[in-house]
Amino acid sequence: MADPRFYDNRGPFSLARLCARISVALPESADPDALVFDLAGLAQAGPAHLSFYDSRRASAAFLATSAGWCLVKKDAPRDGAPAATVLLPCLSVSRAFAILARLFYPEHELGIPAQETAIHPSARLGQGVVLAPHVVIGPNAEIGARTKIGAHAAIGRGVTIGRDCEIGPQASIAYAHLGDEVVVQSGARIGGSGFGFSSAPDGHFKIPQLGRVIVQDRVEIGANSAIDRGALADSVIGEGTKIDNLVQIGHNTVIGRHCILVAQVGISGSVAIGDGVVLGGMVGVADHVAIGDGARLAAKSGVTRSLEGGREYGGFPARPVREWRRETVMLGRLVKRDKRTNDE
Repeated sequence: MADPRFYDNRGPFSLARLCARISVALPESADPDALVFDLAGLAQAGPAHLSFYDSRRASAAFLATSAGWCLVKKDAPRDGAPAATVLLPCLSVSRAFAILARLFYPEHELGIPAQETAIHPSARLGQGVVLAPHVVIGPNAEIGARTKIGAHAAIGRGVTIGRDCEIGPQASIAYAHLGDEVVVQSGARIGGSGFGFSSAPDGHFKIPQLGRVIVQDRVEIGANSAIDRGALADSVIGEGTKIDNLVQIGHNTVIGRHCILVAQVGISGSVAIGDGVVLGGMVGVADHVAIGDGARLAAKSGVTRSLEGGREYGGFPARPVREWRRETVMLGRLVKRDKRTNDE
């Protein structure tokens, strides 16, 4: 569910109105006047919420959901669906959800408020806060004691920043909650819209991103790095994790405690990374994979499937480092042998 500190819910809406908006037939057993109060993920949804299910990865959550209504694919099997959940079959689940999300939350993108002063009157600043010139702080933001914010930094509506933090010049923070002793280097972007679209022959339709970014205590975020907010769930950076410059972290990704992410790492959406993981420079991680505690990835590795923890990996696709090195040596030998054969 969307955090009311950041998003304004325009609901509730009747089920009949929602079905008409997405051109879905109202189920015969459904009450057309039933009120839908909000949108939520399968795991968070209750009887007053509408959710969506369009991937086998979420089958366990779908079977256990308490959602009152759920968008599903037209050809989705009905067996095992929760008895109390009304299914709404549609041609494109992602497009239908995007349309309804825009209805509930029409102001969902950048959330730029109109304010006459750089520091909004409703913002709360703790004792000893230091603000450099041209800092902008939005409505209802909270800045903890002794935190320092550099020139031209922008802090959005409802953002909370803990005690003893340092926010570098020209950094921007929106839709986010930061813990204590967090360091955000110059030009970092926290809480940007996740890269989510419903694609069809008529183009790419933006799916509103209604989640947050949660940054725990003693995290450092390097210059010009970006952490996207979640679609409905949160993007989370665990305590003590250190992120180098020019790192991209996609929406709904959860990173554990005391991890190291070296420069130019790119992480797709909905990735789960355990505690103590080290990602070398330019490592790329595909969406919806998990990396176990203590795993270490060599520079330029490509993670295309889930990896167990406590091991070292390298190459593309990433595999145990000894296997990768052995294959690299063997390939080099084959190239040399082929060259000698051609020379003869």
